[in-house]
Amino acid sequence: MDAIVENFPAFVGGFLLTLRLLVVSGLGALVLGAVVATMRISPVPALRGFATVYTEILRNTPLTLVLFFCAFVLPQLGVRLDYVVAATVGLTFYTSPFVAEAIRSGVNGVAVGQAEAARAVGLNFGQTLSLVILPQAIRMVIPPLINVFIALTKNTSVAAGFSVLELVAISRQVIQFNGNATIAILVAVALFYLVITIPLGQAANALERKVQVLR
Repeated sequence: MDAIVENFPAFVGGFLLTLRLLVVSGLGALVLGAVVATMRISPVPALRGFATVYTEILRNTPLTLVLFFCAFVLPQLGVRLDYVVAATVGLTFYTSPFVAEAIRSGVNGVAVGQAEAARAVGLNFGQTLSLVILPQAIRMVIPPLINVFIALTKNTSVAAGFSVLELVAISRQVIQFNGNATIAILVAVALFYLVITIPLGQAANALERKVQVLR
């Protein structure tokens, strides 16, 4: 317990960096995922094909490999990024196809007749999507999106292997000098993660119940 108290500021710093990775890469993945989802349901075959290939490649590539590419391969190509920025970019790209699939599943959950009715009154694809489909799909999209962000919270720990001093990296440093308190340190790190994931999980459950009532 003394090891935790003595190194508490370091744990808080690691927690804040974990939170930063979650928020920045989460927002980036949300924007990029929305674009990819729009391409996936686009009437343009080339856009659908590109989005499908993008989604399948990143969803089936290990996160460690994505972060390795951002941290070590990009500099060889002339793109030099700070390790935190590289981790944020990697997490953003890795998470975006999961966001895209969550949005696409919500859009597909809207009755086909809604889109047909919108086209019948003269709305184009963009108007149909923004004015008719998305307002109805959003209730079904939010709960799975929160689950994606919970997974992202845990995925930030992979950045510890790439010189990013988030929670896991800090705990590893503390354990090196306090090996007799390993279990207590790991429990403390788990509690820091729970501070993020439990409220997100509760929000997902509340929204899911609300969606069921609205249906």
